[in-house]
Amino acid sequence: MKAKKNRKLNLIHPDSRMLNLQTLGSGSKGNCYIIHTQEKILILECGLTYKKIAKAINFNFANLSGILITHSHKDHSRSIKDFCEKGVDIFCTTGTVVDLSLKDPRINIIQPEKQFKLDGFTILPFNTEHDATESVGFLIYHKEFGKLLFATDTFYIRYNFKGLDYIMIETNYSMEILKRNIEKNLIPKIMRKRLLTSHLSLENTKKFLAATDLKNVKKIMLIHLSDCNSDAKLFKEEIEKLTGKPTEILG
Repeated sequence: MKAKKNRKLNLIHPDSRMLNLQTLGSGSKGNCYIIHTQEKILILECGLTYKKIAKAINFNFANLSGILITHSHKDHSRSIKDFCEKGVDIFCTTGTVVDLSLKDPRINIIQPEKQFKLDGFTILPFNTEHDATESVGFLIYHKEFGKLLFATDTFYIRYNFKGLDYIMIETNYSMEILKRNIEKNLIPKIMRKRLLTSHLSLENTKKFLAATDLKNVKKIMLIHLSDCNSDAKLFKEEIEKLTGKPTEILG
């Protein structure tokens, strides 16, 4: 009787680090992203109406840890005061507080490069390069999804990040598309100067990703695309070709 060959068994298990993300808006008309964990909700930006955001979380303020704000521009901060009136904690820099003349006990001042914890989330704000006072991005960790990089409204990212699981990064415009639109007089030349010093281009996003440790990254999400100076299909293809990582356009 022939001896049976040993069979190789591999343990198949689901990836426990999955990001549950809801996008309400991503762009100049308003930005808002909602992270859901089993027990808590964390909102990134409130650049839409209070009613739309509150409805999206079924008015579940009891489980809402707070709202992180990157900077003072209206498409990121529109409903701050409404949420303060409802007793929701807002987390933003002193620069944002000054720009918006915020005076409410629900406003929590955060500092770039100073880590803080919030209901199971570990959050590290970092400086961004934008035409707003003391704008920031966020590095966010939670045991349920790992490490998330959130970078928007910045023409450059000065930091190196390690061990990321998810990346949400602005890819606002392409230099080639912008140049064509200016040549066709579709947009004023003055807009070019502002974009170059306040928003992240496809070219600079690619440079950042090429220099970033992507070994553990499960998904790259492109956010805040321009209505007229971007091409979602092209951007997705370019980033996937460069990184080999699944890429999604949020909007």
